[in-house]
Amino acid sequence: MSVAARNRIEPTVLQALRSPRLLTREALAGLVVAIALIPESIAFSLIVGVDPRVGLFSSFVMAVVIAFTGGRPAMISAATGAVALVVAPVAREHGFDYLIATVLLAGVLQILLAVLGVARLMRFIPRSVMVGFVNALAILVFVSQMPQLIDVPWAVYPLVVAGLGILYFWPRLTKAVPAPLVAIVVLTLVVVVFGIAVPTVGDQGALPRSLPELFIPQVPLEWETLQIIAPYALAMAVVGLLESLMTAKLVDDITDTRSRKTREAWGQGVANVASGLFGGMGGCAMIGQTMINVKASGARTRISTFMAGIFLLLLVVALGDVVAIIPMAALVAVMVLVSATTFDWHSIRPSTLKRMPRSETLVMLVTVVATVWTSNLAVGVGVGVLTAMVAFARRVAHFTTVTRTLSDDGAVARYTVDGELFFASSNDLTTQFDYAADPARVVIDMTRSHVWDASTVAALDAIVTKYAQHGATVELVGMNDATAALHGWLSDG
Repeated sequence: MSVAARNRIEPTVLQALRSPRLLTREALAGLVVAIALIPESIAFSLIVGVDPRVGLFSSFVMAVVIAFTGGRPAMISAATGAVALVVAPVAREHGFDYLIATVLLAGVLQILLAVLGVARLMRFIPRSVMVGFVNALAILVFVSQMPQLIDVPWAVYPLVVAGLGILYFWPRLTKAVPAPLVAIVVLTLVVVVFGIAVPTVGDQGALPRSLPELFIPQVPLEWETLQIIAPYALAMAVVGLLESLMTAKLVDDITDTRSRKTREAWGQGVANVASGLFGGMGGCAMIGQTMINVKASGARTRISTFMAGIFLLLLVVALGDVVAIIPMAALVAVMVLVSATTFDWHSIRPSTLKRMPRSETLVMLVTVVATVWTSNLAVGVGVGVLTAMVAFARRVAHFTTVTRTLSDDGAVARYTVDGELFFASSNDLTTQFDYAADPARVVIDMTRSHVWDASTVAALDAIVTKYAQHGATVELVGMNDATAALHGWLSDG
């Protein structure tokens, strides 16, 4: 895509700064995201077992830093549940200082992985896994709202319905002000004016009253410390990168633009290091908040990400008393709409399922089930990719054919091998030759095939050996250069 074409689709920061309309859209989108980040950050802090300020400050630092260092404009990075689950045992068993040391090491590892080109591995994630990832994400976002809808005052339900109504109809009137912001303001005013007693943001935990400060973890600089934090740091680095890169790919599809995955991986590492230096719990890209920013609010530039971090700090430090009265019902309505619009409904239509190969549908379903079952997007994607690999290997294995012809005088048997030969397709190659009935000379034509691995070379050698036991000689012809080189190297070895 040319730069000019990309700019027509995705405005630059400079273009947004010069346009009052675009700048307002980006700023208001950031405000909506900041409001939605508050209860999430507090909840993730509780998962880890640390003060709510840790999650809130981590979200602020990561959003601001990633706005400059990330490779995907408009994507939101902050404290996340996936990372919280990974590092929670460190805080619980070894204390806060070891937690911060783990976050710092994870950030360094992410930078190293970016340098090594880990982002390029994204090309090996099939579309069926991506669809399963998106659908599982939508389900998890919806399920995460259930605690706010169970065993709550009855007034919560009409408020959520009213919020969904605003979110649905407001964009039909105007898109100048994001519908999520309108829903939050209107429902907050209704609750305050009519004195309705419902759960609020303030009920989720205490908000900080001071700015974050530089924090250096006091841990022994010795091998034992590294042994404690390294496994958790590596898990955090991998989970964070996978979730971030998958989210970036999702936003690429939504906006029809391309992001810089390697820069995003590097930026995530820098953001986590910065988060750790200010006593934050680290994190990665937030899929739900990113969807609020990109899909619900229409943001497209780094300004929205930066403003989300700035607004978050202002809201919790300077306007904590105001933020505390926002009803959770308003945020639930926003997240329910996000889950509904994120889910790929086309993927489960009967007409789609009828046209789609069964293996593709299986991979999508396995990804969804594994993700929802474990509540871990990284695990779900890993299982989905593994399933896709197995399905691909099984499908390709059936594409190889062996055809036998006999010369007019019956002195030569010629076998033509057609297809790609690797461990799956060559597994039963030895069974497709008639050793006992063939004449003393056998020709195996490899012109329309390609050998990819040692398993196939071993199979070919086994065929030659079997014919030798029957007193026949075998001639391999038609090998391309790569196949001949591999066969010669491995056979000689």
